[in-house]
Amino acid sequence: MTQHTATGRRGFRLFRHIGEIINELRKVVWLTRREAAYLTVLVLIVAISAGIVLGALDYGFTELVDKIFVGK
Repeated sequence: MTQHTATGRRGFRLFRHIGEIINELRKVVWLTRREAAYLTVLVLIVAISAGIVLGALDYGFTELVDKIFVGK
């Protein structure tokens, strides 16, 4: 019977843990739709800009290495 009691307590702990998670999520200050859209666009702009800069640097270094070592 002790095994059954341990399983019951573990199940109770799981429900208590889920309840605590729900209570914490109620305290979160969620972004408005407008804020989320603005920040999403901002992240996309930064990511695309960084990709373009890194791509240009990669292309430049590739050309430099080709001219120095390959002699193209």
